Amino acid sequence: MMDESQRESLRDTARYLRNVRPIDPEEVFEYVDGQPHPGVVKQTLRELAPELGLVETDAGTFEPAPEEPVPAWRARGVPERVEALPETHTGRLADLLVEQYGPGWPDGESGDRLRARLREVKEHYLHGGDVEYDDRTALAYALYHLPGYYASVQYVLDDLAKADLLDRHLRVLDVGAGVGGPALGLADYLPDDALVDYHAVEPAAAADVLEALLEGTGRNVHPTVHRETAEAFAPAGPLGEDASDDARGWDLVLFSNVLSELADPSGTARRYLDVLAPDGSFLALAPADRNTAMGLRGVERALVDHGGEDAATVWGPTLRLWPDTAPSDTCWSFDVRPDLSVPGFQRALDRGERGPRAVGDDDREQGDGEFVNVDVQFAYSVLRRDGHRAIDFRPSRDRFARLADSEAHVTDRVNVVAVKLSHDLTDEPGANPLFRIGDGSQAADHFAVLVDEDALNAPLREADYGDLLTFERVLILWNDDEAAYNLVVDEGVVVESTPVPP
Repeated sequence: MMDESQRESLRDTARYLRNVRPIDPEEVFEYVDGQPHPGVVKQTLRELAPELGLVETDAGTFEPAPEEPVPAWRARGVPERVEALPETHTGRLADLLVEQYGPGWPDGESGDRLRARLREVKEHYLHGGDVEYDDRTALAYALYHLPGYYASVQYVLDDLAKADLLDRHLRVLDVGAGVGGPALGLADYLPDDALVDYHAVEPAAAADVLEALLEGTGRNVHPTVHRETAEAFAPAGPLGEDASDDARGWDLVLFSNVLSELADPSGTARRYLDVLAPDGSFLALAPADRNTAMGLRGVERALVDHGGEDAATVWGPTLRLWPDTAPSDTCWSFDVRPDLSVPGFQRALDRGERGPRAVGDDDREQGDGEFVNVDVQFAYSVLRRDGHRAIDFRPSRDRFARLADSEAHVTDRVNVVAVKLSHDLTDEPGANPLFRIGDGSQAADHFAVLVDEDALNAPLREADYGDLLTFERVLILWNDDEAAYNLVVDEGVVVESTPVPP
């Protein structure tokens, strides 16, 4: 251990050398008072790395974090999807289960209790009931949700990276971090030379699982877990004494699958938005079910409509295309990505031998997939304070009709510009494909119905979630049964897609 005078001496040396040459503990120990062992110097440099902006290299030296932004998957030449939760993380979670319940954890009484608790958690999300977040709940939650949450955050991070909005030196505040799915996803998405000063706010027993799983992150991820509630935690001041501007704030504030758990989600989120760096991103994620997804959208609207000089702007996906307008539709909007491979721990829990009086298993067959969850479906919102948007497009009233004015255009053919806010919502064979759309002005739900697909309107089906679409001569009708407007895309309608810039 170094005393404070030695640490300050090492700081001064590192500040001087970092712009001259790599900092080698085998060399710089000679410049520190008392010449501590190089191993002690290396450990102290690791501790000081976030405030000094240093990354540790494969050679064991320390260098300034690169200034170039994090490249997106496409720029790295890697597949643009998450295949599975890596074995590094599945193994650590399996170790926690064995440590708590023994090697036969999926079977007998321990397996029954985990399955029963997982059913309680699922019931909680379905009906809004209360669940006691003890050790068993945290492990059950990780078993079921860790893979999906791990994948979801990476897809949004990749969108930010495509826009050069992820720095290689990131100060991250993860509010309601849970068992760590988003934290692991963030750490694995970033390249090895990215420096992450990661702070998690998590008061429940999930923090124990989180800390154990964070041990598997890279050497340049520096985690700190604050065991406080989101309401009690003071979010200001993430920067170290080497920072030139202590008021800068957090580069990424993350609220993942926690807003629905807060007594005042909008008010709490507002406090954290206020400490976002001027060029930072506020990322909120929620499960795709109706209540939580619409709850997230309600928080988004409350933060954007708050007003003031530092008012937030929706970066994506629910862009507000028209100035001085605000949406008030239901906007149950969520993205859907490819399923993950089934992790071994889910398969083990699903197939585990049941005890004689297993709760809830009376009408279910062992291994029927009840405890397998590899869907990647999530609602999200990215807000910023610098006015940047994923697609910088301002429509003209001379060319396009606002969705806010759809009532005046019923049975008319008009030109419309809107964001694609769903995948195909139909689930019946032969049904016309149906997609939610929005332009940020709508007071009622709007859907684009693909009646007669051809080469001119095929982009409606082919466009990605969040892409900007223009419709030429689309027919607007009112659907009384759904209390929504339908934009009928039939023969002769031209649809063009403007995706997020690469």
